[in-house]
Amino acid sequence: MARRSGSFSSITEPFRSFWHRFAYGLLILGAFGLMMMGKADVVLVERARLAIADATAPILTFLSHPAATVSDLLQQMRELRDLRDENARLREENDRLMQWQLVARQLESENRSLRSLTGFPVEPASHFVTARVIGDGGGPFVRSVLVNAGERQKVAKGQAAMTGQGLAGRVAEVGYQHARILLLNDLNSRIPVLIEGSRDRAILAGDNSDRPRLLYLDSNAKVSPGDRIVTSSHAGAFPPGLPVGVVISVSDQDVRVKPFVEWHRIEYLRLVNFNLTDTPVTDPDSRIPNPRIPGP
Repeated sequence: MARRSGSFSSITEPFRSFWHRFAYGLLILGAFGLMMMGKADVVLVERARLAIADATAPILTFLSHPAATVSDLLQQMRELRDLRDENARLREENDRLMQWQLVARQLESENRSLRSLTGFPVEPASHFVTARVIGDGGGPFVRSVLVNAGERQKVAKGQAAMTGQGLAGRVAEVGYQHARILLLNDLNSRIPVLIEGSRDRAILAGDNSDRPRLLYLDSNAKVSPGDRIVTSSHAGAFPPGLPVGVVISVSDQDVRVKPFVEWHRIEYLRLVNFNLTDTPVTDPDSRIPNPRIPGP
C-alpha cells in the first residue's frame, strides 16, 4: 500500500508543481478569456450567468436560513437584555406623566373658575382639513405649494396652514378642489408675530430665503438667538401662540428666524379654520380656475 501511495504521489507531483508555478498566470488568462468571450457573445455570457445564478440561488437561500435564525436569536437576546432598563425608564416616565396630569387637572379647574369669575369669553373651537401637497411652486421668485383641498372641503382664504412642527403659511388662493399656500419664506408673506419671552411685537417677513427676518421691532426690544417666535393676534390674522420659529442671528442690519417647519419635507398640511371674525373669506377674484371638465 505504501508503494502504491508513493507511486501515485510521484505521478501527481509534476502537475502540482506546474499548478503552483503557473496558477496566477492561468487565472489571469482565464479572466481575460472570459472577458473576451463576454465581448464576443453577450447573449451566451448572459445565459451562462443566469444559469449559474439559478443553480446557486437555492443553495444560498438554504444557507441563509441558519444565518437569519442566529441573527434573530441574537437580536432577541439583546432586546431581553435591554428590556429591564427600558422597563425602569418607562415606569419613571409614567410616574412623571401622572404628576403632570395631576397638575394639568388642577390648572384646568382653576382656569375654569377664573373664567367664570371674569366672564372671559371662550374661544370658538377650530376645525381643520388635512391636504396633500400636489405641486411645488418653488423657484427663485416664489415660495408656495398647491394642495388637493379647496372650497369643496370648506377651505377659505386666510386660513392657517400648519404641520406638526408649527405654522407653515396661509391659504392665499382657493379653487373648488385645490388651494395655493403662501409659505412663510415667500417674498409676499407678512405674518404678525411676537417674541415669546419679552412679548415684543414684530412682523415676520419672507424674502425667498430659508431664514425670514423680523421687521418693525421696537428699538428697545430684547431679542437674542434662541428666542422662540409665535404668532400674535394683531389684526386678527392668526390666533396667538402658534409656533413659528426660533431666532438664530441678531445684527444691526436684521434679525433672522429659523422656522420650525422643514420646507423640503412638507408632504401634508393641516388647513385650520380658527373661526376668527377678522379672517378674510374666500375672494372670488382670487380663485383658481375650476379644473372640472364641464359636462355635455
